[in-house]
Amino acid sequence: MKKVVGVSDLKVSSNANEVIITYALGSCLGVALYDPVANVGGILHAMLPLSKADPDKAKSKPAMYVDTGLKLILDQLYDLGAQKKNLKISVAGGASMKKKGDKDFFKIGKRNFTVFRKLLWKNGFMIEKKDVGGGKARTMALRLADGSITINKKPMK
Repeated sequence: MKKVVGVSDLKVSSNANEVIITYALGSCLGVALYDPVANVGGILHAMLPLSKADPDKAKSKPAMYVDTGLKLILDQLYDLGAQKKNLKISVAGGASMKKKGDKDFFKIGKRNFTVFRKLLWKNGFMIEKKDVGGGKARTMALRLADGSITINKKPMK
């Protein structure tokens, strides 16, 4: 069974028969979290780094932002029995969306990853696997049966 995570969305599950997948991770950040003891996991597909950019939007769509999205997915995983000490965290995306020859003025991908790393550091988490930066879109999948993460890259246009 497949659960698809859209942009500015997240999904969690405790069903070992499910695969959670998200597509088109360009400058967006895909964050997969998995607790092998509780056998629960989830993926967040965050579009922007900080919710303070638009607090009203963050209230209605917290998964749009790295900071509020990370808090929300952690809360949902803890509700399913996950424990902080067991969480395996993988991240993908954070690419540059510039076209050849253009400047990446806003550096959204880089900023998304920087905010994510700072949040993990402040809260005592470590990244286990990462595939970030560059100029390629990615698809990220988490298989709940064993916590394996797959990432496929496609050239960005």
